[in-house]
Amino acid sequence: MSSTPDTGPDDIATLKAAFLAERSARLEAEARASGAEAMVAHLKLLIAKLKRERFGTSAERSSKLLDQLELQLEELEATAAEDTSAAAAESGESTVRSFIRRKPVRAPLPAHLPRERVVIPAPPACPCCQGKLVKLGEDVTETLEVIPRQWKVIQTVREKFSCRACETITQPPAPFHPIARGRAGAGLLAMVLFGKYGLHLPLNRQSQGFAREGIDLDVSTLADWVGASAAALAPLIELIRRHVLAAERVHGDDTTVPVLAKGRTVTGRLWTYVRDDRPFGGPNIEGTGPPAAVYFYSRNRSGEHPRQHLAGYAGILQADAYAGFNDLYDPRRKPRPITEVACWSHARRKFFVLADVAKAPLALEAVRRIDKIFAIEREINGLPEVERRAQRQAHVTALVSGLEAWMRTERAKLSRHNDIAKAMEYMLKRWVAFTRFLDDGRICLSNNAAERALRSIAVGRRGWLFAGSDRGGERAAAIYTLIETAKLNGVDPQAWLEDVLRRIANHPASRLADLLPWNWKPPATAAAAA
Repeated sequence: MSSTPDTGPDDIATLKAAFLAERSARLEAEARASGAEAMVAHLKLLIAKLKRERFGTSAERSSKLLDQLELQLEELEATAAEDTSAAAAESGESTVRSFIRRKPVRAPLPAHLPRERVVIPAPPACPCCQGKLVKLGEDVTETLEVIPRQWKVIQTVREKFSCRACETITQPPAPFHPIARGRAGAGLLAMVLFGKYGLHLPLNRQSQGFAREGIDLDVSTLADWVGASAAALAPLIELIRRHVLAAERVHGDDTTVPVLAKGRTVTGRLWTYVRDDRPFGGPNIEGTGPPAAVYFYSRNRSGEHPRQHLAGYAGILQADAYAGFNDLYDPRRKPRPITEVACWSHARRKFFVLADVAKAPLALEAVRRIDKIFAIEREINGLPEVERRAQRQAHVTALVSGLEAWMRTERAKLSRHNDIAKAMEYMLKRWVAFTRFLDDGRICLSNNAAERALRSIAVGRRGWLFAGSDRGGERAAAIYTLIETAKLNGVDPQAWLEDVLRRIANHPASRLADLLPWNWKPPATAAAAA
């Protein structure tokens, strides 16, 4: 029995339909395979990003890495010095031998520190022939020493006097205290405030430290002092808020803060708005003012919070692409819409991560082009507004136009799921906000001022772990406003807080601005000027 081969249909229409069905099935299979490959590549890149965030050396971890390296260096130098001293002691030699290990030249100890002179008694006569000695000179070796913190109790005495003629009793009025019914002086209050919010030392740790010095101050007492001090300083906080929101341009950002709530923690937010006019001329040029930062706390990241914070503001807001800010840019907003300005550092970071993790040539090229713009910005930083605008028009506009054209060309070749395409889309969708700096010398290229203002909070989270309540978050925002503003103006926050707490209760309300960090003078300087 013979078998005949299976023959296909010989109708042309049927053959054509079969061919199209086969091609459609093949294209669908190739699409599924391509999609699977793209998903695999995406997942690999995502894993690499997560590994970099957890184990890599990112910019945010650079300060911590530096601290670790400095600590390692300190340990190595201490070990070397210890070994050298031990070897000298074992040899029994009294002469100092030269070191092979080269050490950096030591800087002189601070000249402003008091000197305590300790003279080693000289022999009464020559040890060789008992002859009379004549002084030729002296060698002085300086050693830095510390005096432990000293505590004292100040007794304010108000003597009573009686008139022998009319028997009227006279007594001086009671002095103003930094806080009502408080037994803490201004110096102690400032130390507790700065320790908690400037050095990130929770009150329980401060209480334990005081106890080791023989001072029993429980946490509840310290908490009362912190709350009372925040209330006393509230007028200054309001002045700083008004000063910040009177600026033509502010930087805005926010960060998370864990908040304790019924046995668990919820994620609250701390918002900051920074006024820093120094990049376009500083406070000495008309229209600019001293730098300052104001903080706000909220239970969540809802867009209603920035709307409340900036309710009366109608200037320039330099921020990231947070959707909660969008209502502020609405043309129908009253009194006027806020002008949106994007952050080039934020956009560059997206390309930098891809260049670092995936070694993507397009990401490397984007970083290279953006870095050229930043290089010019560093040269014109601090120039007046008009000069900055002229320099940008002359040197930066062409670079920005070239970057836009290059991104649009390369973006058209990429899948919308590609991470580089997403980084490009982030910029191209907001291109107007990214390029506003070309026509306005007041605008900065980045939002780094706000990110720097939040850096100390990020460091502090490792120390205090969470805020105790919503009121605690609001209080933290208030004190951060004072401390960060003092730092921005080059003022020692603890010394300033001490002097302000000592004076604010008896200070005229009409002259309260004299106590702001940029107007404040240390007590010794103020007394000398008077």
